[in-house]
Amino acid sequence: MATVIKNGTLYNNGRTFKADLLMEDGKIVAIGQNLTADEVIDATDKLVTPGLIDVHVHYRDPGQTYKEDILTGSRAAAHGGFTTVGAMPNVTPVPNTPDLIAKMVEENHEKGIVHILQYGPVTNDEVTDDIPDYAGLKAAGAFALSNDGHGVQNARTMYLAMKKAKENDLLIAAHAQDDALFNHGVINEGKKATEFDLAPISELAESTQIARDLLLAEKTGVHYHICHISTASSLELVRLAKAKGINVTCEASPHHLLLSEDNILSDDPYYKMNPPLRSEADRQALIAALIDGTVDMIATDHAPHAKNEKTGSFTNSAFGITGSETAFAMLYTKFVRTGIIPLTKLLSLMTDQVAEKFNLKHCGYLEVGEPADIAIFDLNADFVFAEEDYESKGVNTPFTGAKVYGPTIMTLVAGQKVY
Repeated sequence: MATVIKNGTLYNNGRTFKADLLMEDGKIVAIGQNLTADEVIDATDKLVTPGLIDVHVHYRDPGQTYKEDILTGSRAAAHGGFTTVGAMPNVTPVPNTPDLIAKMVEENHEKGIVHILQYGPVTNDEVTDDIPDYAGLKAAGAFALSNDGHGVQNARTMYLAMKKAKENDLLIAAHAQDDALFNHGVINEGKKATEFDLAPISELAESTQIARDLLLAEKTGVHYHICHISTASSLELVRLAKAKGINVTCEASPHHLLLSEDNILSDDPYYKMNPPLRSEADRQALIAALIDGTVDMIATDHAPHAKNEKTGSFTNSAFGITGSETAFAMLYTKFVRTGIIPLTKLLSLMTDQVAEKFNLKHCGYLEVGEPADIAIFDLNADFVFAEEDYESKGVNTPFTGAKVYGPTIMTLVAGQKVY
């Protein structure tokens, strides 16, 4: 049966326009004026976009499903308007083999209500120097590689991994962290570490490993993607690398764009994340990099934890913040409604730009013949984030209680309502 989304403002590939959108058999079959169908979705005064894309989520499945699982994670994504996500491999067991990747890909498809792309690990178990069978992982369904949560400590290991990834046309998404400089820290090295007497994390833990990896990426030609970039010095390295033609992209997370260490008013573990919240100067540098194109995309690093793991102090709690359900509304409210960036820029950073940089097919655009993966937002409506409204098992976000604009009204995957 055909369905038409009527009277909406559509976003596609950098522009917004008034049009109807006709769907049938899971695909977009027409975009234009005065379209009709048996089923009508009234989008008057609503924004209709391609389903958002998030290349950085943690679904904890298998092995840690008390925190999140494929179904709850994908429900959270749909609630936030996301229809395509990239799931990190820091699960139990780590999918080091083609068989394990194939099983995860199958489970993602069977249990998820959005498209879940699966990362394979850069090294076995994410913390060793042993490199898996990348060709086998790719054949089994891995779309990219990451050790997220762990930096690759050995430069030779990263060099060999990049060479092998390049041979197999696989992107490496790096959590840049030199453990010796990280030194078991829990909060950014700055005034809040001093105020609360907490173990500091030097910004050099991130930037020095990025500098190393950019030289390795230049030598190997691999597509090197930096996860959750967080410091001004790291951004300057990326600018220099892009000017030299190195194949590098980077993502910024909503929390690093929206918060700095200045927002930490007490020893509250809901503000504990890795990389940590940096200085206000770093946050402003991130916003400037978002505007000038140094930052290629926004990704949430959705990292749910059980409540007992996010209580007490920074010292003994887990790193991580949820993001799937808060990202769009927070960024729209704080950046678009305040005039920092236009709506089209925000949407590009969460749709077509992501698809282009990661070379993802059949997502990120509203085009005839493509899957009807669509999100509908009400930019005029305000609401307050509440724990009871989250679809994720994790409620570990300091954004709960914030009044925002732009709730997700509906999310469709292949034309089917999933939220």
